[in-house]
This record gives sequence, structure tokens and C-alpha cells, in this order.
Amino acid sequence: MTTDRILEGLARREPAALARAITLVENQRDGFERVLSHTHGLLGRGGTRRVGITGPPGAGKSTLTEALIQRFRAQRLSVGVVAVDPTSPFTGGALLGDRIRMESVSLDPGVFIRSMATRGAQGGLATTTEEVADLLEAFGFERVLVETVGVGQTELDIARTAETTVLVLVPESGDGIQALKAGVMEIADIYVVNKGDRPGADKFRQEVEVMLGLRRGNAFRHMAPHHRAVEGGAGRSKTVDLADGVWEPPVLATVATTGVGVDELAAALDRHYAYLQASGTLAVRRRQRLAARTRAVLERKLRRWLLEATRVEELLALRLDEVADGRRSPYDVAKEILDQVTTGGGATR
Repeated sequence: MTTDRILEGLARREPAALARAITLVENQRDGFERVLSHTHGLLGRGGTRRVGITGPPGAGKSTLTEALIQRFRAQRLSVGVVAVDPTSPFTGGALLGDRIRMESVSLDPGVFIRSMATRGAQGGLATTTEEVADLLEAFGFERVLVETVGVGQTELDIARTAETTVLVLVPESGDGIQALKAGVMEIADIYVVNKGDRPGADKFRQEVEVMLGLRRGNAFRHMAPHHRAVEGGAGRSKTVDLADGVWEPPVLATVATTGVGVDELAAALDRHYAYLQASGTLAVRRRQRLAARTRAVLERKLRRWLLEATRVEELLALRLDEVADGRRSPYDVAKEILDQVTTGGGATR
């Protein structure tokens, strides 16, 4: 299908055209930037909300995503999902099994699920994940959910992609010291302890709350005077989300397989979006996202130019034996390559 026909199909809101547009963008085929440029003018007009769902492997992210989809569909909201799976560094393949986990909603015409492979990208997302989310928003989906691969402590791209980031943990995620570590524990707007019916879930949720309080210099913000618990229990009070105009991430308990706690999570998503609008943070985050996108597009174009329009690979091959023998260092060769690329010179022996 030509780029023109894809654009015509997108204008008619044809799901097949959306699927082909995503494939075009994901594979960066001819015309993909034209499609993205066309959709850019449609962003930010329909009130689409982007929610990132991240967490370690086995936390139940896909099951929780499915439960949220069901909740949104009950409200007659259309939902687009980007589910990212890891690519094997050995075989180059990816299972892309999230659609199987979301079987109950995969045939709903108001739901569009696209699985993507990371293709070696670091950070928990594929390099084109945000651009695919743009296509879903431009197509008119009212909620766009981005589920990352099972992440560790430094895969933080989701915080730059979504307006609200949900970190899904399980009682086995670690102890209080683990919760203090920098990285993924710092990026979330909402924390969810899934599989909350397991032993130790309440204790772990309380530990996360205390550790988050320590980070902010307010370790006992969930406790009333004389150690009387806030009404509703730790992590369940709606009165602690905002303090002096600053969002205080709640720590919620869910059991995604049964739907327990999903309504509370959906309500927290609404409260966070209202906070983003009222505080002006929503506009700031979108501007930051667009600035980061522009830099990323420039870097992608520069990489492609280096590989396709210059003799970088040839120059590297000519010097590789010298580097391997220790006669030259990688830094010397990199400088020579850069000098020859910038001056337009050719490879010399």
C-alpha cells in the first residue's frame, strides 16, 4: 500500500490503514516520516491520555493492562495499546505474547493492540514506540497505554513517553532498601503493588510508602497524629495525593486477575491527569517530549547519513587490524574517521 493510500485510510479511520502505518513507521520504510509529519498536526486535540505501565518481569503488567482496558471500555472510551517485548540478543526474535494475555479484549473493535519488539533498543521501549503512540493518538483513541518490557532499575524511557507512569511491583520485588535505590523507583507517578493477595503484600506496600516519604523528607505523611492511621489505610487515602501543590504518588494494592483495586487505580489516573492540567505540568511535559523527539529524529538522521552517505564502515575496516594489534587505539581511529568524514576525504592506508 502506498503512502498516499495509507494517509487516505487513516483519514477514514480504517484500522487496516493504521496497522500498515505502524508497520511503515516501525520498519522506517520510505514515506514513514511523511506519515508522522501528517499525524503531528492532529496531536493534542482530542484529549488523549497516555499512560505508561512498567515494572519488573512477572509483576502482572499485561494482566493489569487488560483490567484497565476493561474498565475504560465500560466507560465507552476507545483504547490503543502498545505492548513492547524484548528482542533476543542471540536469535533476534521476540515472542510478542502480550496479545495472548489480553485475549478478552483483543477482538473488541474499540481496542487496538500492537505488540512491538525492542530490536536491541535499551531503556525498556523500542526506538519507535513513541511514534507509534502518536499514530494511535492521531487516529482518535482516547486512552493510549504503553506497556514496557520487564524493566530493571535504569530503563526509564517510559517516563519521557507517557503523561502518567504506573510502576507495577509485587511483594517479591524486594525490601525497603531496594525501594530506596535510584532509577525506576523514582520515575513513577503512581505505584501499584499487584498480586496484593499474596503474603507480605501489605507490609511491602507500607515499606514502599515509607521509603517514598524518606525520599521526599516526609516519611510519615500517611500517618495521623499519635500514630493513628489515615482513614482508608496506607496508600488508599485520596487526601495525600496533593501536598502544597506537589503530586504525592499513591501506593495502591491490586489483584489484577480478579479486578480488585483496578477502580482505585483508574481513579488515581484521573486525579493525576487533573493535577497535570491544573498545575500546568501537562503542557510542560508535552513540550519536553517534543524537544526530546526532535533531538532523537536528528540523531537518527545523522546515524543514517553516517552509515549510508559516508565511508565510515570502510574506514573502520581498514584500521581494525591496527587496533586489534595495538598499533592504534580506538580513539585515534575514531578521530581519523571523523576528520575524514567532515573534510570529505577518502580512506587512506
